[in-house]
Amino acid sequence: MHFHEVRERALLDQLLTLIEDFTPVCQPLPPDTVDVDLTGSLTYFDDNPQHIAQMIQIRALALYGVRTTIGGGNTVQLATMAAAATAPGRVTIVAPTDAAIAAFLRPRRVADLPGIGPATAKTLARYGISTIGELASTPATVLTRILGSAAGRQLHARARGDDPRPVTRTALVRSTSTSHTFARDELDAGEHRRALLGLADELGLRLRTKGEVCRSLALTVRYADGSTTTRSRALPEASHHSPVLAAAARDLYANLGLQRARVTQIAIRAEQLAAADSAHHQLQLGDTDDKAHRLEVATDAARSRFGTHVIKPAALAEHHQETGHGSLPVSLSARGPWVS
Repeated sequence: MHFHEVRERALLDQLLTLIEDFTPVCQPLPPDTVDVDLTGSLTYFDDNPQHIAQMIQIRALALYGVRTTIGGGNTVQLATMAAAATAPGRVTIVAPTDAAIAAFLRPRRVADLPGIGPATAKTLARYGISTIGELASTPATVLTRILGSAAGRQLHARARGDDPRPVTRTALVRSTSTSHTFARDELDAGEHRRALLGLADELGLRLRTKGEVCRSLALTVRYADGSTTTRSRALPEASHHSPVLAAAARDLYANLGLQRARVTQIAIRAEQLAAADSAHHQLQLGDTDDKAHRLEVATDAARSRFGTHVIKPAALAEHHQETGHGSLPVSLSARGPWVS
C-alpha cells in the first residue's frame, strides 16, 4: 500500500501502528510504502481482502488525513503491480486464480514488471518482447541467452506470477529522503544529473545538521507514465558528505541506462542512518580529503548563518546564470565544486 503526502517519519510510524491493528506482518518501505501480509487477518476477521483494505483506507483518512492506494494479490509482486496500476485513493485486488492473474499480467508492458528497468525493456523490445504475456510465452532458455542465466529464469517466473518472496516483519529502518519534481516531462539527461547534484547537496546538509551518516543510498526515478524505477547501493563507508552522496547517485543513475526517458521526478534516499560520531572514516594519503571536509564545514556554517541558498554546487550556479538567475559564482577552492 502507498500513502500519499507522507513526508515525516513520525506520521509513517503512526500509520504502521494503524496497520498493526489488522496484521503484525508488515514491511515498511520508506518514505511512504508498506508491504502487508493479510493471510492471518482474513481468518481472524472472517473477512475478505477488499473490505479490510477499505477499512485501512477509511481509518488512515479519518485519523491522519492520509489517502491510501492499495493493491493486493497472492504475491508481493502482484500486490506491488496492482498498487502501481491503481488510481490514487482506490483499491485493486487481483484474485488468486490462474485466470485472474494471467488477465492482469499478460496485457501489461514488460517495463511494468518489477526488476525490469528501461535498459532491460529496450533489450527485450529488440527481440519483439514488449508485453508480460510475450515474456511469459518466451521459453526460459531463450531468455537466459538474452539476459543471462539468473535474470532470464527470474523474469520468466515473474512473468507467470511466480514470486516466492515473503513479506518480512521488520522495524522501520531509519532513513531520510528528498525529491525534485520537474516542471514538465524532462528528457535532458543533463537536467537529470543537475537535479541529482542538488538533491545530494540538500541531503548531505540535512545529515550533517542532524549529526548523522548513512550507509546506503537509494535512487527512485518516476516516469511520465507513472511507473518508477528504484535502485540502491551500499556506500564504501558510512558518510554524510555531499560529494560522496552525489557520486553514488550519479553511478546509480548511469546504471539505469536511460536514453531520452521522460522523467517527471527524481528522489534519493539516505538509508541505514546512524550517529556520525559512531562512524569510522578511512584515512587518506595526502590532504585533499581533509581540505574537502574543512570546506564543507565552512559552507555549512555560511548556510546556517545566511540561508541554504547562498552556497550551492557550481554546476547548479552556472545553470542558473545561463537561465538568467543567480549571480557570479565565487570559487572557494582550487578544485572549485562549491561556490557562493
